[in-house]
Amino acid sequence: MTTITLVQGDITRQRADAIVNAANSSLLGGGGVDGAIHRRGGPAVLDECRALRASRYGKGLPTGQAVATTAGELDARWVIHTVGPVYSESEDRSELLASCYRESLRVAGELGARTVAFPAVSTGVYRWPIQDAARIAVEAVRSTRTAVEEVRFVLFDDRAYDAFARQVG
Repeated sequence: MTTITLVQGDITRQRADAIVNAANSSLLGGGGVDGAIHRRGGPAVLDECRALRASRYGKGLPTGQAVATTAGELDARWVIHTVGPVYSESEDRSELLASCYRESLRVAGELGARTVAFPAVSTGVYRWPIQDAARIAVEAVRSTRTAVEEVRFVLFDDRAYDAFARQVG
C-alpha cells in the first residue's frame, strides 16, 4: 500500500529516493521546477539528459513518458523526468497527465525507489488548473500498482497544497 503525503515547499530540498522533474521534452532544463532541479542538481543531471537525447530521445521525451537520470547534487538518488501536457480547453489531455504519474511510478519501481517526490505536473507554465490536476494526480497514484512506499506531493504554495489536500482527504 502506497502512502500519500503532502508537503508545502521546494521540491529541490526534499530527501527522497527519486524526485520527479516536470521536464520539457528537450530534457535540457527550462523554467519552474525543471530549471530549479537542473540548477540544484548540477551538471551531472544535464550531462545524463544530453546523453539520453543523443542515444534514445533525439526528438525529445514524448509527453506522458518518463525517464531517469542521476540526481547529482540533490538529496536523492535519481531524478525521474516526465513531460506533462500543455492544458487545452478544446482537447481532453487528462490521460497524458495521468500517464506522467503512472510512468514515473513505473520507472521508480524499476529503479527500486521506495520514496518519490512529485511536483504538481503541468500546473505552472503549462497552465493546467490546479483543482483538476490534483484530482488526476491523486487518482493516477492511487490506481497504479507499485512497490513505491511513499508518494510525496511537494506543492509550491497554499493554493496547490489545499487542492491536493482536498483530493487526498
